[in-house]
This record gives sequence, structure tokens and C-alpha cells, in this order.
Amino acid sequence: MALLAALLLALLIDRLWGEPPAAIHPVVAMGFYLKVAGQRLPGLPAAAAFGAGMLVWCLGMLATGWLAGWLQALALTQLPEFLSALALAVLLKPMFSWRMLHDEVRAVEAALEHSLSAGRERLSWLVSRDTTYLSESEVRESAIESLAENLNDSVVAPIFWFVLFGLPGAAIYRFANTADAMWGYRGRWEWAGKWAAYADDVLSWLPARLTALLIWAVTRNFCLANLRSEARRTPSPNSGWPMAAMALALGVYLRKPGVYALNAGRRAPEATDTPLALAVSLKVVVALAVLASTAIVLIANGGGA
Repeated sequence: MALLAALLLALLIDRLWGEPPAAIHPVVAMGFYLKVAGQRLPGLPAAAAFGAGMLVWCLGMLATGWLAGWLQALALTQLPEFLSALALAVLLKPMFSWRMLHDEVRAVEAALEHSLSAGRERLSWLVSRDTTYLSESEVRESAIESLAENLNDSVVAPIFWFVLFGLPGAAIYRFANTADAMWGYRGRWEWAGKWAAYADDVLSWLPARLTALLIWAVTRNFCLANLRSEARRTPSPNSGWPMAAMALALGVYLRKPGVYALNAGRRAPEATDTPLALAVSLKVVVALAVLASTAIVLIANGGGA
């Protein structure tokens, strides 16, 4: 039951203190490795860039999984039960980030209340797209889209893989998602980042659909039959699911001009929709905690049988 206690303690740590300092944050270390190891990849010919990118990714993944597995084994075998759960919780917490996501999205809405330029500036902390010419509605849409997408990437998916494979599962997913964020863009990273993008798509496939189902489960105010068709409007095989579910749950449209429009024909998001989206997301996190805890207990009982 140390894994169950570790999950609940990690959620509590996240709620009370948020992210650890950057100097000791494992995701920062992952990013440093990817930056240093990948700095020459985009300059290679296509085939060489793809192969080298795959090799660097695999080496980083193996190192991440091995280190996480070693630390988990050390905690479970060398520490008393309570201390092992606490140690695992401290190690698990950096693999997900609900409080930071919540606070950043809320900060965008607070900045919009001050001025549109302040809202654009604050949104630029959260998204990679150019925010310079976004309208107030587009700033709000982008923030809600980012909330929905990262609800999967930053919360549901790492906990999903933790339930199945313990700390190594969560750590490997976080590495894959970080690699996709840094390498998975088109342009100069078209070939060097292709493996990272594919790997993230595979690891996010089930969690993204679970996130959408959880949004439906905690709101029950839209038809599941509409979810698939809306989710397929985005070019991503995964991000469309939580974003479409959030758009349907709020009864608003969410768009990226020239790319997709979710729940088209409905009203634009208003100031009251951001706290509503945050409330829905919090319910998803609570539901996820209950679901994950139940799954850990069932897996443990099944293993004991």
C-alpha cells in the first residue's frame, strides 16, 4: 500500500507547496539533457536526424526509467513503510503539476481583468503560440484550451502510468512529454523530433481519452456521442479529446484560427468560464485520485491472489 499512500501524499504536497525549486526539479534535469544532447540534431540529414533523435530519446528514457526504478526499490526495501511512502511521494510529485497549471490559468484571467496586453503577456508564459495580436476572447480560449490539454499531459497521464508501473511509469511519461514539448515541433525539428512526437502520442493515447471521459463524468452535461467527432477536428490524435470535452462541458467554442474550431456555433468563452473550467478540472483531479486509488488497491489484491 506504499504506492497508494505515496500518490495521496504527492497530491497533498502539490496542493500545499506546488513545484520544487528548479535546481532540484527532475523535469528541469530532463530538459537539460534533451537540450544538450539534441542541440546538433536538427542540422543532420533527415534519416540521420531521425535515427539520432530516436537513439538520444531511447538513452534518456532508459536512464530515466532505471533511475526511477532504483529509487523506488530503494525506498520500498530500505525504509520503514511510512518513510518509504513519503520518499516515493516526494519523488512522484515533480512528475505531475496540478497546482501550477491551476495558478497559471487563473493568472491569465486575472491579467485580462487588468488589460488585454497584460492578458496576452501572461498567456505567453503558458502557450507556445504568438499571443501578440490575440483578442480578449482568443486569449481566454487559449488559456482554457491549455488547461484542458495540460490536465491530461501534466496530471492524468503521469498518474495513469504511475498506477500501472509505479514511479518508473510516471517518470518515463514525463520524459517523453518533455521531449515532445522540446523536440516535437515541425520546421527545423521535423525529423529530429519525429520519434519524440510519436512516442508521446502513443503514451498519451489512453490518458487523453480518460481525461475526456472524466470531464464528462464530473459534468454530465453533454452527449458522449458528440465527443469523438469534435475531438477529431484537431490535427493532434490526443489533445483534441480533453479540449473538445471541455468545450462541450462549458457550452463554448474553442478555436485555433486556421487550424481547428471545437464546438463551433456556440458562444465565445466569457470571464465566468475560466473559473468554471478550473472548477471542472479540480473535480477531474479528485475523481482521478479516487479512480487511481481504487485501481492501485485492485492491482495489489490481484497480485496478492
